[in-house]
Amino acid sequence: MAFSRHLSWLAGLLILGLPALPATAQGAVVREKVPGISKDERKLPITLDAASSEVDYKTKTVVFKQISISQGDTKVLADRAHATGLDFDNSSWTFEGNVRISGEKRGSLHSDQAVVEFRNNRIARATIEGNPAEFEQKRAESDQMARGHAKEIVYDVNDATVSLSGDAWLSDGHTETSAPLLVYDIRKQQVEAASKPETDQRVHIKIDPRSKDELNPKP
Repeated sequence: MAFSRHLSWLAGLLILGLPALPATAQGAVVREKVPGISKDERKLPITLDAASSEVDYKTKTVVFKQISISQGDTKVLADRAHATGLDFDNSSWTFEGNVRISGEKRGSLHSDQAVVEFRNNRIARATIEGNPAEFEQKRAESDQMARGHAKEIVYDVNDATVSLSGDAWLSDGHTETSAPLLVYDIRKQQVEAASKPETDQRVHIKIDPRSKDELNPKP
C-alpha cells in the first residue's frame, strides 16, 4: 500500500484502520516523569514523514520507505524502517540504509542500521551499527570537528552521550583517542575512555604537536 511523500503518521494509521497514536504523541503533556527532561521538552510532538508504507495486519507491523522521524532537535532519516509497535509510548524501530541521526548541539550519526527506542512518547535511545558507525559534532566556539567511529554507537538522547565500542576511535581535531569503550558527552564536549582489564586492549592517546591556530588558520 503506497501513500504520497510526506505521509502523515496519524492520518496513515486512520486510513489503514490501525490504532491511532495516544494524545501524548500528538503534542499533549506526557504525565510520566522522565529524568533530565524539562516539561517543555515533554510537550514536543513526534513527526513522521515517509514516501510509502506497507502493513502486515497479522503482526501489526509497518514498513516505511524514505522515512523521516523528528522530535525537537532529534531527527532520524533512513531508506527503510520496520516498526514493532504502532505507537511511540513503548516501541522499538529498526532503520536500514543510509541511516542519519541528528541530535542536539549539532551532533550527528551515520550508519548502515540503527535501532531506535521510544519511551513515554519520546525518542529515548538509538543503537547504530556499521562498518563503521560514525559520529561527528561541530565544537562550540570553534571550527574544529569532533569525529568518531566504532562498530557500535549508542546515543542516549536524555543524557546527550554517545558510547562508542568495538575499535572505538574519537578525535577533536587535536587529540585522537582509541579504546575498547569511549563515552562522549555532547553537551560538555568531554570524553571518557576505558580499557579492557586482563587484555592488551588499552587506551591510546595521540596528540598533534601543532597548535590549534596551525590546525585552523584564520583566513
